[in-house]
Amino acid sequence: MTRHVDVLIIGAGLSGIGMACHLTREQTGRSYAILERRSAIGGTWDLFRYPGIRSDSDMYTFGYGFRPWNGTKVLADGPHIRQYVEDTAAEYGVTEHIHFGRRVTTARWSSVEGIWTVEALDEQTGVTEVFTSNFLVGCTGYYDYDNGYRPEFPGEKDFGGQIVHPQHWPEDLDYRGKRVVVIGSGATAITLIPAMAEDAAHVTMLQRSPTYITALPADDPVAVGMKLTKVPAKIAYRLGRARNIALQRASFQLSRTNPEAAKKLLLGAVRMQVGSDIDMRHFTPSYNPWDQRLCVVPNGDLFKVLRSGKASIVTDRIATFTETGIRLESGEELPADIVISATGLRVQMLGGATLEVDGEPVVTRERVVYKGALLNDIPNMLMVLGYTNASWTLKADLAAEYFCRVLNHMRDRGYTRVVAVGREGDRGADSVMGGALTSGYIQRGDAVMPRQGTRGPWQVINNYFRDRKLLRKEPLEDGVLTFGRTDDQTGETEPTLLGTRTA
Repeated sequence: MTRHVDVLIIGAGLSGIGMACHLTREQTGRSYAILERRSAIGGTWDLFRYPGIRSDSDMYTFGYGFRPWNGTKVLADGPHIRQYVEDTAAEYGVTEHIHFGRRVTTARWSSVEGIWTVEALDEQTGVTEVFTSNFLVGCTGYYDYDNGYRPEFPGEKDFGGQIVHPQHWPEDLDYRGKRVVVIGSGATAITLIPAMAEDAAHVTMLQRSPTYITALPADDPVAVGMKLTKVPAKIAYRLGRARNIALQRASFQLSRTNPEAAKKLLLGAVRMQVGSDIDMRHFTPSYNPWDQRLCVVPNGDLFKVLRSGKASIVTDRIATFTETGIRLESGEELPADIVISATGLRVQMLGGATLEVDGEPVVTRERVVYKGALLNDIPNMLMVLGYTNASWTLKADLAAEYFCRVLNHMRDRGYTRVVAVGREGDRGADSVMGGALTSGYIQRGDAVMPRQGTRGPWQVINNYFRDRKLLRKEPLEDGVLTFGRTDDQTGETEPTLLGTRTA
């Protein structure tokens, strides 16, 4: 049986639920459905269940712009974020539009018919279902839900303990009284250390290289103050959101324009937190601030467990696993009963689904992104990619608003097709994230990520203030974004100057 809707959304996480809500809020009048592989709403926040799981961005900017986050926590834990997304879906009547347990395998665009045909496997029954739509929206994020990045460690087969990846945390993992080594220095590792330290015999953070870390209050003092003075929730949220967007941008700009000053500020704050007994080399990266994402710890919880002796930090490389732990290149051996491989993500676009336009396979790496939202020469499709240097949701909200602007523009003028047409010189060498950050997962994902543009609307510069103007205010018909009608199309394809094909 084939089911048809105007807009088909892939993914019921933060981005997908937000997109569906905007379709209603912006009065597009379009029918929609969401295909979600998991059995629940939440995406990342339903998948990750490791101890201490929390946001790595403040909740004023990580929450939706249209629905206030009413808590006072700067960084919220996973269950509360998941509940927030579920409640948002319920409030806007989105939940009834979600088809759970469907893994999208293929999406094909036909210029003759002017529709997308999407095949989705019902993983419970094994039956492949077919959905058609006029528009397709990818809200799957950019990582592989099935496989985290997990390098094979030398000698790991000799290890007598358990090796766990945080992406697939065993529900029955008992680490009480155990010696734990967490491999990694990113947001997951610095979350796990304090969360496990209270019950474990000892937790060691083993990092190959340090990451910039900053401490923030667990509770936002301004949010607490506004609650005490009974400032209306919507006003408090709007004020807090505007303040934090400005602070985020100022921090990033300082790091880019005066990295030495930013480095001194960040390292000085860490020195005050860890005290004189801990070597600062463990917190002094070889790169400049914001060359990789800045990690945040609430109330300095990581620093507290390091000072208490419940946890320790080691900067070294692994020589080999042994039966009882890990031997380092320095010769030191770390005893371990459990090793947590917090080694990152494996990048994947559109949840691993294959994409075709008029019978031609689409290679995402060969495409360039228009306004951070559309891929060149792919009609009637939007892909949501959040910010790398700020909260993901800030960009997801803007992309959804923009998509609704486009839909309403097309409705009012009788258009049925929209495509961003690329020209010679628009596509750069870097991926959409590679030009901004040097993190390992971004480098590994270069093979599948779309390209960064070289100019104008093809440039992805991760600047909320610029994007707000670009996506909310600038004219839709700009000579790049091209509108048409299906009955005007012959179905024939012509090569574009970017070397791809379009109808």
